[in-house]
Amino acid sequence: MPARDCLFCRIGSGQIPSKVVLQDDEMFAFEDINPQAPVHVLVIPKRHIGGLNDAGERALLGRLLETAALVAKKKGIAESGYRVVANTGREGGQTVFHLHVHVLGGRQMTWPPG
Repeated sequence: MPARDCLFCRIGSGQIPSKVVLQDDEMFAFEDINPQAPVHVLVIPKRHIGGLNDAGERALLGRLLETAALVAKKKGIAESGYRVVANTGREGGQTVFHLHVHVLGGRQMTWPPG
């Protein structure tokens, strides 16, 4: 169920325009508006879930990661390599409190990230 005041719920439902990479009944993937790599796509469940600590469903988390892998294939970075990041909580860098993962690639990724 989308949350009326959630930015990502509004993007996933089409109320706010985005550059859609792929979507299905459960998941929605779109280009980040402030990319941190040549490829930077956000993958969200269409249903509102506040964050990773609220997810609790193995099937949903599996679909989230499966969709991230599909995004990497579609964007042409699956073979060269990519990073999947889930920022969790304020100190973890989460700024939009709707579960999402970042798919980053298209360049050499460094470690530690920040």
